[in-house]
Amino acid sequence: MKEVLEFLQKAGTFYLATVDGDQPRVRPFGAVCEFEGKLYITTANTKDVYKQMVKNPKIEISAMTDDGKWIRLAGEVVTDDRDDARVAMLEANPNLKNMYSIGDGKFEVLYFKNATATICSFTDAPVTCTF
Repeated sequence: MKEVLEFLQKAGTFYLATVDGDQPRVRPFGAVCEFEGKLYITTANTKDVYKQMVKNPKIEISAMTDDGKWIRLAGEVVTDDRDDARVAMLEANPNLKNMYSIGDGKFEVLYFKNATATICSFTDAPVTCTF
């Protein structure tokens, strides 16, 4: 899981895909952190992306780094309502403090479960990990 976290941090921007009825939806994300050995993402509960993840928690993430490697991460997300998880996200991503705060009623953090990530490149064999 640590390798996946570091890859997403290095990429900076990653693209998260959800399902909205029968239509895939993809949007850029950038905040990720590790808390209690789990990989977390964040969004606001006012956004369609959050509502889509609640309805169908199976999501995928893809990103590419400047060195030509890319990642595909698939799994389920679970909302974590604990403020400790929110604090960890804010500490790992200080820029989020401009958008969210503890107790604001909209700041949600979600962690991956049953996840599989594959890191690929044009020159190396794929590396797959599950967590």
